[in-house]
Parts: sequence; C-alpha cells; structure tokens
Amino acid sequence: MERGVQRWAVDISEWNPSLHDFSSALTLLPRHEHSSILRFFKMEDRKRALVSRLLQYALVQNILKIPFDEIIIKRTLEGKPYLECDKLASEFPNFNFNVSHHGDYVVIASEPLYLVGLDVVSYTTPQNGDTIEFVKNFSSYFSSLEWKNIMNASSSSSVLVEFYRYWSLKEAYVKAIGCGMASWVEQVEFCHIGWNDILVKVGGEILKEWRFWISELGNGHCVAVAKGHPRFATESYQRTLTRPEFNPNEYRAGLLLPDVSFVSKTVEQLISISME
Repeated sequence: MERGVQRWAVDISEWNPSLHDFSSALTLLPRHEHSSILRFFKMEDRKRALVSRLLQYALVQNILKIPFDEIIIKRTLEGKPYLECDKLASEFPNFNFNVSHHGDYVVIASEPLYLVGLDVVSYTTPQNGDTIEFVKNFSSYFSSLEWKNIMNASSSSSVLVEFYRYWSLKEAYVKAIGCGMASWVEQVEFCHIGWNDILVKVGGEILKEWRFWISELGNGHCVAVAKGHPRFATESYQRTLTRPEFNPNEYRAGLLLPDVSFVSKTVEQLISISME
C-alpha cells in the first residue's frame, strides 16, 4: 500500500507560460474542467486552478496506471474530488486524494486506505500590517487553548505563523471527511508538542484513529496533512469508497503507513506524465 501514499507540491511562481503554452496545457484536461479554470479573471488564479487539476490527473495516472484520457474525476455535493473507477487494485481499495492551493503553491496528497485531507497556506502579512487585529477576526474558530497558544507567541510574526498552522490543520481535517469549513469547527481542537505529536479532539473527545503532520514548503508556506478513518466521512463521500469497513488490524496497518515528504514537481513534469 505504501505506493499509494504520495505528497506532491508545485511552485507555480516558477511557471510563466505564454498564452499558447497555457492553452496547450488546458487541452490536456477533459473539456468539462475548462470552465472551472477559465472563470477566473487573473492569470495567477487560472494557473492555480489549472495546476490543481493537472496534479489530480497526473497523480492518478502515475499511481494507478489509468490512461490519462480514461480518468474520470467527479465531486461530491460538498465539492470533495474523487476518482470514479471500478478497476482499483486490491492494494488501493479506498484510494483517495485531496488538493489545496494558496500563495505560490499547489499541493496534493493521496492515501490507499484512510481518508486524506490537506491545506497549504502562505504566511501572508495583512495588507494593513496589523497582524493582531487580522487574527482576532477569526477568534471564534479556535478553542480557548488554541487561542491562548496563538496569542502567546513571542512576536506578531510568530502569532501569524501559529494562526495559520492551526487554521491549516482544521481545514485539512474537514476536507478529509469531505465537508467545508463548517460552523461547528470550533469544536475541533488541536493539541501538540512542538508541532510533531499532533492530536485532535472533537467535542472534547480525542480521535485516536487520526494522524496529522505540519510541513514547511519554503518561501513562507506550510502545509497540513490529515489522515483518518473512513467512518468519519460524510455520507456522500463515504459512498465513493470501495471498502468503508475493514477489520482493526487492516486499519491499524493503514494508519501506521509512514508519511512521506512532499516531492517538488514542475508543470512540465505533469504535462510529461499526461503524455505517457
């Protein structure tokens, strides 16, 4: 199953396509994906949307060896992308993936058995320069413990980093289960020791069947990855999974699969994969 655990990242600031190159990359994707990319006015937003979709198709082809033009990716009612396929290998019974983009990075993560969600953030300084006031606008999303840890950081820049790390963890969790940032997210509390041993509590209860990681991507970006039991998935997302129920030993093996570092990919590499 380890081959199903993938983490890829693309720095879109290194890709400055001409209109012809952008259009050529766009034609690699199914036509129904085009409108969701071209609806953006700014080229930077179009680049993020295009690379996000290229990552999904390239990852699926690379792992599952499904021809690029035969890959069918759909979305649940809540917007969670999933692969529609009846040919999944037994070693990847619940193959699923999640994508995120912010700032210069577009990232993707996949898991063969457990749910996976991720969220990348850029430590962007507020336009008015007032970090504390900016962060306070989101205080209702955090538990008292989380808020204390954020506001007790040693400097305003550290406050911003702590804020974004907690935010990305919460986003990664709700994306893993297949829903968006919901009104109940303040019930989701993260505890950690040095950002290495990260636990989540929902409604005050520790969820033992979940694991979390925070990674730095450089250029002032970090990414959070969440991995958890399929029984936590929303109803619409759970229906996309081949085997939502396993025996405890199988699930433990899936949970303990080692996490891997993010591998840098270029847009040119994604295009090359699409042509294999």
